[in-house]
Amino acid sequence: MAAKAENVGKCPVMHGAMTSAGKSNTDWWPNALNLDILHQHDRKTDPMGKDFDYRQEVRKLDFDALKKDLHDLMTDSQTWWPADWGHYGGLMIRMSWHAAGTYRIADGRGGGGTGNQRFAPISSWPDNASLDKARRLLWPIKKKYGNKLSWADLIILAGNEAYESMGLKTFGFSFGREDIWHPEKDIYWGAEKEWLAPSDERYGDVEKPDTMENPLAAVQMGLIYVNPEGVNGQPDPLKTAEQVRETFKRMAMNDEETAALTAGGHTVGKTHGNGDAAALGPDPEAADVEEQGLGWKNPNMQGKAANAVTSGIEGAWTKYPTKFDMGYFDMLLDHEWELKKSPAGANQWEPVDIKEEDKPVDASDPSLRHNPIMTDADMAMKMDPSYRKYMEAFRKDPDYFQDTFARAWFKLLHRDLGPKSRYIGPDAPREDLIWQDPVPAGSTDYSIEAVKQRIAESGLSISEMVSTAWDSARTFRGSDLRGGANGARIRLAPQKDWEGNEPERLAKVLKVYEQIADDSGASLADVIVLGGSVGIEKAAKAAGHDILVPFAPGRGDATDEMTDAESFQYLEPLADGFRNWQKKEYVVKPEEMLLDRAQLMGLTAPEMTVLIGGMRVLDTNHGGTKHGVFTDREGQLTNDFFVNLTDMANEWTPTGNNLYEIRDRKGGNVKWTASRVDLVFGSNSILRSYAELYAQDDNQEKFVQDFVAAWSKVMNADRFDLA
Repeated sequence: MAAKAENVGKCPVMHGAMTSAGKSNTDWWPNALNLDILHQHDRKTDPMGKDFDYRQEVRKLDFDALKKDLHDLMTDSQTWWPADWGHYGGLMIRMSWHAAGTYRIADGRGGGGTGNQRFAPISSWPDNASLDKARRLLWPIKKKYGNKLSWADLIILAGNEAYESMGLKTFGFSFGREDIWHPEKDIYWGAEKEWLAPSDERYGDVEKPDTMENPLAAVQMGLIYVNPEGVNGQPDPLKTAEQVRETFKRMAMNDEETAALTAGGHTVGKTHGNGDAAALGPDPEAADVEEQGLGWKNPNMQGKAANAVTSGIEGAWTKYPTKFDMGYFDMLLDHEWELKKSPAGANQWEPVDIKEEDKPVDASDPSLRHNPIMTDADMAMKMDPSYRKYMEAFRKDPDYFQDTFARAWFKLLHRDLGPKSRYIGPDAPREDLIWQDPVPAGSTDYSIEAVKQRIAESGLSISEMVSTAWDSARTFRGSDLRGGANGARIRLAPQKDWEGNEPERLAKVLKVYEQIADDSGASLADVIVLGGSVGIEKAAKAAGHDILVPFAPGRGDATDEMTDAESFQYLEPLADGFRNWQKKEYVVKPEEMLLDRAQLMGLTAPEMTVLIGGMRVLDTNHGGTKHGVFTDREGQLTNDFFVNLTDMANEWTPTGNNLYEIRDRKGGNVKWTASRVDLVFGSNSILRSYAELYAQDDNQEKFVQDFVAAWSKVMNADRFDLA
């Protein structure tokens, strides 16, 4: 009987298997290559099904009714989370800002384009405290409009409409952001193991903000931008100014835009620190089930907005925090400020002397008035000479300020939405903006076959044709939908001079292509891509496969005037495993850099694998190196890379500097050389499973077909006009 009772008490499932308490493969083997980033947006998590097209569904939305509902919500204060001064505008703006503000230009990741603020870690960052309440306030509107309105669009739109309801004429708005359905856990937000760890951990030297680790933009784990109390919580406005400048630069903002965003953002709303931050409950991800997805439970709020605690700083910046006016400039510039402590113990700046009638009223009790406040970042706007110049100019010219802010706000919300051709809705502005990377429409009125014939007879090698097309297209980033072959910007600065593009070889090929484009009426962008098609078709035919690489004409050629050369510098490849090249040695392994680029290009693990195998046998390595060219039939589209990689008649010997020799086991003679990128397709168990598939005797045809499909995906990744 005792044994039976013991069995009854045993847990019916594996302990820890359903939570993070159980060890994952990466816990057991922390140095193993983790391919999860290539499965980041796995369709198995998407409940909408493969036939659902949000970008078509949102066009059916009643835009006017939605905007009215949002305006009504702003002043419909709920007892469970009452609005400051009876207006949710400040809360909604902060929610939208903190969603869009995760964008970083270095790799294009972050931003508000996926609705990822609903999921960890972003949902539970300390800087996002109480934004769970903002999203819950929006739930009735999301419920009403259903599939026609994504959370991603709604989260961003709410802040835009909040500004409209508070008196700002915004620059416009576009719909079209598609929701994800699970956390983007593979985005690198920093190596720290605790929230708000000292910012020194992500700087080479915290006194030099430009030494912040790439691609990060925020100064500490769990913050959107900078610490509002100062560098590592120590007030010093001039030091903070330098951190602000670097952080906003990494978000693609210059000093003028940064100053406008700071002023416009702090013209409305307030900070919250009227209580004990230590008394708050756990964040949403850590809260128990009875909290129903909410976090930071405040035992002292008692239904009053004035008792909320988020940043720990307490107070409003302006006299009228629910109006978009010029009050921020008068408050900041016309007063002297001194350091004080908030009720929560945070450092904040308060005026040395201010008339009682100039103070903002309490967020819950209009009979009370409190000192306005400034953060260290606000004081940076007053004390840094460049920012001060813009503050003075904005105050003198309200129209200049409102236009500059409206444009910067629009850029903040739309930086990761892609080119203007993707904009949806009646409020999408018509003006071309240089940060949208405009590309003119290209011609389709030319003979594709005649152009291909000219390319085939040009004397260019298969390697030259394929490499040039690849280099033109590989800049595409699915993270913010920038780059790609459309526009032929590979012929413009800065791309024409990038080391990874082999400028001498590139100039030779472009000279041939430019003449063909001039003679045929095709765009140079189309000719470059067609050149890749010609090279692949020739290589496939040489291997015994008659194939036609799909091609859609219509790419345009951008000009220097259409190109923000400075922002395109961030698209420069520092490594390209597909062409077996690295600019220099880095802390991360070459195969990790391959995964990063493959994910940015929107490739799956099988697509990455088949492209590597094809590119090697087509002899497209940077500089003509032979690493990984496991074939004696160079220039033929064969599966030889996989056949010889998986051949157990070979053995592999490291030779240093991430290079290896492949020797015949019997004779010991060197057959080939390889890089780590090559050999990872045999060493990693998942990648080897794909390599073995393509090495099979019966899969030569499949290899060619899959290579062409993956190649076409890369060439057309930026063809939003084809969607």
